Amino acid sequence: MLKTKRLLLSTALILASSAAYSATTAEEAAKLGDTLTPIGAEKAGNASGTIPAWDGGLATSDNRYANPFAGEQPLFTITAANADQYKDHLTPGQLAMLARYKDTFSIPVYPSHRTAALPEHIYNAAKANATSTTLTDGGNGLKDFTTAIPFPIPADGLEVIWNHMTRYRGGALERTFVQVPVQANGNYTAVKINEKMSWPSSLEGGADPQKDENILFYFVQEVKAPSRLTGNVLLVHETMNQITQPRQAWTYNAGQRRVRRAPQIAYDAPGTASDGQRTTDNLDLFNGAPDRYNWNLVGKQEVYIPYNSFKLADRGLKYEDILKPGHMNPEHTRYELHRVWKVEATLKEGERHIYAKRTFYIDEDSWQIAIVDHYDGRGELWRVAEAHQFQYRDANVPWLVAETLYDLQSGRYLVGSLTNEEGEGFDFTKRFSHKQFTPQAIRRLGK
Repeated sequence: MLKTKRLLLSTALILASSAAYSATTAEEAAKLGDTLTPIGAEKAGNASGTIPAWDGGLATSDNRYANPFAGEQPLFTITAANADQYKDHLTPGQLAMLARYKDTFSIPVYPSHRTAALPEHIYNAAKANATSTTLTDGGNGLKDFTTAIPFPIPADGLEVIWNHMTRYRGGALERTFVQVPVQANGNYTAVKINEKMSWPSSLEGGADPQKDENILFYFVQEVKAPSRLTGNVLLVHETMNQITQPRQAWTYNAGQRRVRRAPQIAYDAPGTASDGQRTTDNLDLFNGAPDRYNWNLVGKQEVYIPYNSFKLADRGLKYEDILKPGHMNPEHTRYELHRVWKVEATLKEGERHIYAKRTFYIDEDSWQIAIVDHYDGRGELWRVAEAHQFQYRDANVPWLVAETLYDLQSGRYLVGSLTNEEGEGFDFTKRFSHKQFTPQAIRRLGK
């Protein structure tokens, strides 16, 4: 495991201090775009040559689904029979999946390609943030932050998690996808969902200093199918500091025909239409206030993670091709060796959450959480999350094509963000107004 070059602050020190954390020095920030990529990854490949150097990522293309690696075959496939040979590059959750589904689950490993690329203004914002942004209020807020990626050269685990939560996702988008709770026997009913998201700077007319103070993004989620769930709508104003100003959430219930405040939409409250298979803060592998955990930055590690998942996003696939008992069909997945930041989150004394410990593996090139191992109160490995992603080349956005949450105890699992049967799925050209993210707006949607 590679050690981080900056001093790792002890968890006790991080939590004890309510003052702002120091920003990166100008000398360190000068490495961005030089020995480091513009958002903080190591630009060079690894010593063995199994991870290449970053050369700018994939070029833009109007056809986001054209697979630039269609001719490649797996270098090897990891199964329960040979897992021990590759265990140094696997997470405990991956090893547990191989052991539990020894006859069906496998990890096909392909050549590594560092495809992540972002718009130039995001690179500029990250470099500016490096020397100006600090954590405040015990690490639960950001000061002097702009746009995305506050800590491209992170000093501790909490800064890494903030990079994930604030990473660039297109500025604004609308997406239609399915979320599918899959039973242990493989049976499922797909839930079709439409979501609209906008960060304040991408709203029509730009950010409003009064309305958007402390707002990270706006979010509306509408269930479109099945009919028993149709008409239920969720509105969220995601705040950056959720301790001084908790997340603002409202729900419209089609049966009651009224909008209600929903302060419970946070932490380990059950996620929307998930059949109890995920918590609210499981969405996007982690979201929301980080205050219930101690965050320890372990360092960097080379791990086989889902990457360049063009096969999984293929428009010719049906959901029945992908969703199998126990897990997604490995024929359509792709894993590559990449460097990740490893962060361990342990529940603070006196706090409550169904996950007593979570271990995060975060892709250095995109700040996307790639894998999470979740442990229950007994210390047993319970759920394993994976983010299957690729580069949306039409928008310069590395993001999800599927997110999975496997329950090792029950044999059930949940898949979200699948769009194979939903046309383009993600539309990054959309622009919205403040009026579309109000309780009145979701009442109209529900009707």
